[in-house]
Amino acid sequence: MANSFFNENTINDLIDEIRYVYQSDDRPWIIGYSGGKDSTTVVELVYEMLMSLPSTSRHKNVYIISSDTLIENPLIKIYLSKMNRLLGEAAEKDALPIKSFMVTPEPNNTFWTNVIGKGFPTPRMNGTFRWCTDRLKIKPSADKIKEIMADEGKEVVVLLGVRKAESIARKRRIEGRELANRLLNRHETIQNAYVYNPIVELTTDDVWDVLLEHNDGKTPWGSDNNELVALYSDADSGECPFAGMSNSGQTQSCGQSRFGCWVCTVVKDDKSLKGFIKTGHRELIPLAEFRSWIMDIRDKSEYREKKHRDGSVYQTKDGNMGYGPFTWEARKLILQKLLETQSKMDYELITIDELKAIDEIWDNELDLSRRTLVDLYFDLTGTRLPWDEYKEALVDKETVEQIDSLCNEHDVPTELVRNLILSVYKNKNYSNPKILRKDLERLISQQWLHFEIIKEMENENMQTKTE
Repeated sequence: MANSFFNENTINDLIDEIRYVYQSDDRPWIIGYSGGKDSTTVVELVYEMLMSLPSTSRHKNVYIISSDTLIENPLIKIYLSKMNRLLGEAAEKDALPIKSFMVTPEPNNTFWTNVIGKGFPTPRMNGTFRWCTDRLKIKPSADKIKEIMADEGKEVVVLLGVRKAESIARKRRIEGRELANRLLNRHETIQNAYVYNPIVELTTDDVWDVLLEHNDGKTPWGSDNNELVALYSDADSGECPFAGMSNSGQTQSCGQSRFGCWVCTVVKDDKSLKGFIKTGHRELIPLAEFRSWIMDIRDKSEYREKKHRDGSVYQTKDGNMGYGPFTWEARKLILQKLLETQSKMDYELITIDELKAIDEIWDNELDLSRRTLVDLYFDLTGTRLPWDEYKEALVDKETVEQIDSLCNEHDVPTELVRNLILSVYKNKNYSNPKILRKDLERLISQQWLHFEIIKEMENENMQTKTE
């Protein structure tokens, strides 16, 4: 190819540089591996570098960390899991100091725990409420890196498959972090960690050359990179190293999208999910339908609270009450539809650990029966959750109905009464009554209960100032 990496340098030159950095100190290496073309290139080159060294010179560990957000596209997750398994097996066979891990967010901080458990609105397309990336991807990887640093007792070097050619914005960020005449940069957020970008100068064509021309497209751990090409092509991602032929006979590129979470609401159209379905993966249709539905309900008034989780409220410019989290009814509906989709797919979309975390959140927020989630799960699946038999109602059904009826009769917020009951229950074992009193005062003083009075007082103050 014109201006190709292979026309100016050789893979051996790049492996020589990687070997030089590896042998320069005793800091363990950590590779962020997503299964995509760039990170695969990094892992291939590092694997080959280690194979070129005598066993006595493989003096430090190389940790390969893959992030599973638990909402990955099933095809990508299956592929990534396969690569991790093959990597681990091959490294053991070749006696290489490679350790491969898959990291996931903690059960109490996953996508579904936040959306269904806590009611977090799905991330916005304009990026103003993009809470997912840090929680699902960055934090689990960072926590694993810190764990490795603690185990190793030293600094680490993180290898990333980032390239200047990927985008102008990324190129500027990379160049802004570079230290003059050095191959390593300080990590932006993790203390005592450094970053090495071995393929930073490669173009997209260079990367595909490494993956497909070198070793006839075979990886050192026994897989075939043409499988990766097929994934990119099916996803219509625009990063294939060739143009394909459409049914009409016209040449077309592979599109412009990237792999991502199947339920991602940050983009209007998930081109990769649509691409997979278009190329024959019709088993993914239920995912596309669920994604469209949850995007549709996000900003509908009947599905959203008119206060935040801390009880604060605000008014929009047009005088309406601003939206807070999904209502509890909406959360139950989302779980129901997710479980129905999971049944159609015959593929796990929400884990048992996530369901347990959601159940605990619901127990602490309004569910006096303590049976809502386990009963919903049984009704939809015909299977009891492992902790089902241990779930006992805090208040029996008849009493709950009486509470709701009395609240309606006396115009008292049902949510307030339920939270007061739950607060007494949670704090009943504390010997210091101040703890319970403080929590009750917090509940009674929440802004949403007194917003009209607060607004009235603000208006009176404004009038006084103008007189």
